[in-house]
Amino acid sequence: SVVLHNLIKHLPEQEQLNALSKFKSEYNNLSEPEQFGIVMSNVKRLRPRLSAILFKLQFEEQVNNIKPDIMAVSAACEEIKKSKSFSKLLELVLLMGNYMNAGSRNAQTFGYNLSSLCKLKDTKSADQKTTLLHFLVEVCEESYQDVLNFTEDFQHLDKASKVSAENLEKSLKHMERQLQQLEKDLQTFPVAEDKHDKFVAKIFLVHAKEDFQKLSRMHENMEKLYQNVMRYYAIDLKKVSVEEFLTDLNNFRTMFMQAVKDNMRRREAEEKQRRAKIAKEKAEKEKQERQQKKKRLLEMKTEGEETGVMDSLLEALQSGAAFRDRRKRIPRAKGCFLLWTTLTKVTRKSCFYFKNKITL
Repeated sequence: SVVLHNLIKHLPEQEQLNALSKFKSEYNNLSEPEQFGIVMSNVKRLRPRLSAILFKLQFEEQVNNIKPDIMAVSAACEEIKKSKSFSKLLELVLLMGNYMNAGSRNAQTFGYNLSSLCKLKDTKSADQKTTLLHFLVEVCEESYQDVLNFTEDFQHLDKASKVSAENLEKSLKHMERQLQQLEKDLQTFPVAEDKHDKFVAKIFLVHAKEDFQKLSRMHENMEKLYQNVMRYYAIDLKKVSVEEFLTDLNNFRTMFMQAVKDNMRRREAEEKQRRAKIAKEKAEKEKQERQQKKKRLLEMKTEGEETGVMDSLLEALQSGAAFRDRRKRIPRAKGCFLLWTTLTKVTRKSCFYFKNKITL
C-alpha cells in the first residue's frame, strides 16, 4: 500500500500521460520511466482505479483502528454506570466532604463534580505526609473492602480515555466519503475492453458497505452510551467532552491505586520501625541484665578475697610466723598501722570474725 500511495502521489497528470501515449511507436527507444508512463497511459481512468485499489488495501486496517476504540469507549461507559463499588465510593466522598464542611455554606451538599475527585490528592494532612485520598483509601480498607474493587471494574477505562471522539468521527466520515466516491466511480466506469480487466467484478464495494454500516451502528451506540452515562452523573455535554470525562476518571483511578500502594508501604515502614524499637529495647534490657550480673560476680569475688586475707592473717598470728622472720620484721608502730589499715578494708562481717578469733 505504501508503493501504491506513492504512485498516486507522484502520478503525472492526465495531459502528460496523453502526450506520452503518442510515442507508443518509439517505445523501445525510450527510457524506462517513459516506457512506464506509456503503459500507464493505456489504462482507462487510472487515478480512480489506483485510489479504489488503495482504499481496498487500507480498508481492513482502518476498520481495525476504529473498531477497538469504539468498543473500548462503549465498554468503559457501561462499566462506569454499572459499578456498585464506584457508586459507594462516591457516597463516601460526599459524606466525607459534608463532614469536613459542617457549619460552612457548603454544608449538606447533595452532589459534586466528578472532576473534583482528582483534587482529593491536593488536600494534605497537618504533617504534609498524607492526603485526603490516603485517608479515603484507609477508610475503605478498614470498613468498605468492596469499594476497593472499583479499580478492577474499570477494565477498559485506560484505553477509552485515550480515544478522541472527534478523531473517531472524522475517520468514519472519511471512510464514508471514500465509499461514496468508489460507488460513484463504479457507476460511471466504462465497460472493460480487455477480458482480463476484472476491476469492477473484483472490487469489494458491497462487502465494504456492510462493514461500514456495522461500524456506524457501533459508533451510534457508543454515542448513546456515553451521553447516557454523562447525563446520569449530571455532566453538561456542552461543557465537558467525553475525552475529558473519561480522562478525569482514569486519572482518579490511577491516583487511587497509587494511594493504596502508599498506604501499604507506610504500614510496612511503621511495622519495621516497631520491630526495630522492640529489638532495641530487648537489646538494652539484655545489656543491663549482663551488667548487673557482672556487678554481682565482682562483688562476690571481692568478698571472697577479703575473707581469704583474714584467714591468712589469723593463721600467721596464731603460728607466730609473723614474728619469727627477723628480716621481714616490721616495727611495732608500723605493724600496728598496717594491721589497722588492713582492718579498715574488710567488711563488717570480716571485722566481726576478726574480733571473735583474735585476742590482743
